[in-house]
Amino acid sequence: MLDYLRLEVRRTLRDTGFVIGGIAMPVLMYLLFTHIGTGGDGEWRTAAMVGMAAYGAVGSALNTGGGVAEDRALGWLRQLRVTPMTARQVVAGRALTGSVTVLPAICAVLLAGGLVNGVRLPVWEWAVTAVLLWLGSVPFTLLGLGNGYGLTPQATGVANMVGNLGLAVLGGLWFPVSLFPHWLRSVSAYTPTYRIAQLGVSVTEGQVPAMSAILVLAGWLLVFGSYAVLSYRRTAGTV
Repeated sequence: MLDYLRLEVRRTLRDTGFVIGGIAMPVLMYLLFTHIGTGGDGEWRTAAMVGMAAYGAVGSALNTGGGVAEDRALGWLRQLRVTPMTARQVVAGRALTGSVTVLPAICAVLLAGGLVNGVRLPVWEWAVTAVLLWLGSVPFTLLGLGNGYGLTPQATGVANMVGNLGLAVLGGLWFPVSLFPHWLRSVSAYTPTYRIAQLGVSVTEGQVPAMSAILVLAGWLLVFGSYAVLSYRRTAGTV
């Protein structure tokens, strides 16, 4: 499985579309949002940095599903089925790939916050924020994989794009949830995007991540993980 992991990481990082959409776009959006008008205070720039790093992580994680859908079309999954790897191992290997390729998106936005926007945090807070956002992105990788295993390449791209934008807005990654109506804030609290950003924001504010955020993300991890494994198994008769 380690050889499979190395292969998939190289393939993903060579994808120009991934580099532009998954890494460059979140950085540009972060700089744009924080330089409109007065650009806000330091607290806003820090919160926006975490939110946009989470957005980049979610987009990069979901992007893993696009590669899976292309593999189905090329017959790569058919080759995997003749290997000794089980469905869980294949999904886990691809999930690890997605997790590795999420890191550049997170680090790029955090660097923009520190070098361009003047965000200042203790070294340990930078490191812990990056690690928590990275770990929190795993459920989204599994969601992307589920879409890639179960949908056509075109449908996977649409589903991932709609899911990314919808979850980003609903989870408050672009705009503070304090601007939402009360009923929408209640819904937002159960979204994985709101909770992944909450992990990072809590650290930058010097607080311990809330147990509710961890539990909600763990729940989505189980849901999306089951979805990915079932989608892979369902393709057995079609690839």
